[in-house]
Amino acid sequence: MRKRVVVTGLGCISPVGNNVKDTWEALLAGKSGMAPITHFDASAHKTKFAAEVKGFDPAAQFGARDARKMDHFTQFATVATLEALAHSGLRIDDSNRDRVGILIGSGIGGISTLIEQYDVMRQRGPDRVSPFLIPMMISDSAAGNLAIRVGARGPNMSLATACASGTNALGEAAEMIRRGAADVMIAGAAEAAITAISMAGMNVMTALSTRNDDPTKASRPFDKDRDGFVMGEGAGIMILESLEHAQARGANILCEFTGYGTTDDAHHISAPAENGAGATMSMRLAVENAGLKLDEIHYINAHGTSTNLNDKSETAAIKNLFGAHAYKVPVSSTKSMTGHLLGASGALEGVICAMVLMNNVLPPTINYETPDPDCDLDYVPNQPRKAEPRNVMSNSFGFGGHNATLVLNRFKQ
Repeated sequence: MRKRVVVTGLGCISPVGNNVKDTWEALLAGKSGMAPITHFDASAHKTKFAAEVKGFDPAAQFGARDARKMDHFTQFATVATLEALAHSGLRIDDSNRDRVGILIGSGIGGISTLIEQYDVMRQRGPDRVSPFLIPMMISDSAAGNLAIRVGARGPNMSLATACASGTNALGEAAEMIRRGAADVMIAGAAEAAITAISMAGMNVMTALSTRNDDPTKASRPFDKDRDGFVMGEGAGIMILESLEHAQARGANILCEFTGYGTTDDAHHISAPAENGAGATMSMRLAVENAGLKLDEIHYINAHGTSTNLNDKSETAAIKNLFGAHAYKVPVSSTKSMTGHLLGASGALEGVICAMVLMNNVLPPTINYETPDPDCDLDYVPNQPRKAEPRNVMSNSFGFGGHNATLVLNRFKQ
């Protein structure tokens, strides 16, 4: 029998809050994290706004010396992990450190460090590049830094599946526990890619919203007038444990991680399959993995990017799988408020799904004003909704055709 996996701690840093409590309250208030870009001069860009993390002082968190040795995505991952560990009450020491692992996803990794140091090389020569460039920019630096900081010596790795990275990281971490490779996994993802080159690249692909006149209205998933996603940044972390380990230490169990599915469209490097076939299979696998029937899914946190193709394709996938039940399942996209955290989006949304189970409230899809005939489900428009879901689903889809889905359940013995 496979081991049961439970969630015992949550941590995050997002464009609407620098911890779980503030983020959750902002989501229920329908607060948008979109604002004009401050990370660089965006005056020449088609899109001049993003969903940046606000009021974050890495020097205050880590000290100026240590902060300079970490890319922003590693800083975000570290802050979220420390919150999640404190929430879980888990102490890592010689009695358990070899059985505590870390899996942190990131779609892009330390791109801001790479850009900064490339400019140094061009302006001052190759000998002036920082000796910390390589360990700061590589995608596994968050996982490696965290192992050193918390003393976890179990499985340690990073994972990159574009915008599905966070959900894949949580799912693969759960599978490690199920097969007995670890008792505890610190899992999630982090991203800090709001840079001039990233925004330029997304703009020439026409992927980003260009509603510069009103950024707070720019992310409008499933709305007929959507015109692209909004770049976000941040991190989401879960502490996953085997049920036996959590119970043995008297942990407060927040919910159970029961289902995980992952597939690929094998269709196009950046566009989803219009019929949503790969996404449909990912969701089906997650429901089967959770041992549930389709009508036992009570809420879906959608990938819901606010792009024309994704929202239409995801809606089709949900209808393909659930049939008539699709119209009974509330679906919301919290990206309407947080923006799209790229590789970290699924990890943050996993945290949000855990909060849904813990608080019996569904976060809304804000900016939903004009229905789209191709997107005709219940998107929890504009206002949070009280509910008592027992089983919730979260979807993440990424460039390369990657699809990942998780299912969390209200914990019961």
